[in-house]
Amino acid sequence: MKYPMSASTWGREEENLFHIFATADRHTMGPKTEEFEQAFAKKFGVKHALFVSSGSMANLVALSSLIYSHQYSLSRGDEVIVPAISWATTYYPLMQYGLKLIFVDVDLKTLNMDVQQIRHAVNDRTKMIVSVNILGNPCEQSEIASICEEENLIWFEDNCESMGASFMGAQCGTFGDIGTFSTFFSHHISTVEGGLIVTDDKDLYDCCKSLRAHGWTRDIPDARIFKKGSDDFYEKYRFILPGYNARPQELNAAIGIEQLKKLDSFLAIRRQNAVHFQELFNDDERFIIQRETGNSSWFAFTMICNPICNVDRDAVLRKLALNGIEHRIVTGGCFPRHDVIKYADWETAGVGERAALPNANMIHDNGFFVGNYAVNLRDNLDKLHHILEEMTLEG
Repeated sequence: MKYPMSASTWGREEENLFHIFATADRHTMGPKTEEFEQAFAKKFGVKHALFVSSGSMANLVALSSLIYSHQYSLSRGDEVIVPAISWATTYYPLMQYGLKLIFVDVDLKTLNMDVQQIRHAVNDRTKMIVSVNILGNPCEQSEIASICEEENLIWFEDNCESMGASFMGAQCGTFGDIGTFSTFFSHHISTVEGGLIVTDDKDLYDCCKSLRAHGWTRDIPDARIFKKGSDDFYEKYRFILPGYNARPQELNAAIGIEQLKKLDSFLAIRRQNAVHFQELFNDDERFIIQRETGNSSWFAFTMICNPICNVDRDAVLRKLALNGIEHRIVTGGCFPRHDVIKYADWETAGVGERAALPNANMIHDNGFFVGNYAVNLRDNLDKLHHILEEMTLEG
């Protein structure tokens, strides 16, 4: 029995949409896109949701809106506090716009940014905090909210790995000035590729809407971010921002509508799997597993080989591979250790040894995760536990 990293969540409802798409009059950014956006905004309790072609593009378009919005006006050289562990495209838009990355260490158990390290990192040059809810697990949202309010900071919330997670009754991704989600194949709902931007700020929403489609004004006729002219011939092809082609396809949106209806049931299964995973490994001192903050949506199951117990991660990974258990590095690992960091303006923050990002490095060197998805994984998790118990006996 193989234990794959992910599995399809599509049913007949999604499969039937391909025929409808093939016979539709419009294939890109049409009525299904608008319907999906409205359903998503209602589901997550926000005023505006914008569907784009991927979670990575959601991050890029959302960040761009903060650059070009007069209210926020991020500028090249401004300092942005980021976690030392996240996926690469959390950081790339910041790098591409010349912002300075200030990496803070993460908590070894929650895997999220250590809020005390955030407080130490804030200075007169800090303009924004980018919080990332890692692998389904909410950050300490109330603490980050307090810091942003006290220091008058922009809050960008990357929730691409954590759809459905909540903190004190509110949905993650909706706490900041702007938030992002992903609907990639292995995520909580799947449109194959896709991402969403959410905000309650109408001007940010209009900026994003323009940036999504080449920076034109065609899709924002009632926006306050520009003064509409009287000549419709030119207004249809009037460009006001240096935008992108991040337009989603109607097929992806139609699939998203059906998937969103199933999200609650998907989350329930993921959480049932998590209960069993915790039952198996909570008291296993060989591994540090992720501690839930708030109500996690459990993207995956992380395991950090505890150096105190002299667990050899390479030996563990070889054993998992031999037994058909797929696994991978925790998110993107400690990002400053990747080659691409040479293109960034960056430094680390922290007090004493925490400036060396010891927890992020330990996770990079000793951590891995296995999959969680909307399928009953009890047998797979039992197999994982049995294999790791065998290693102890063999050792």
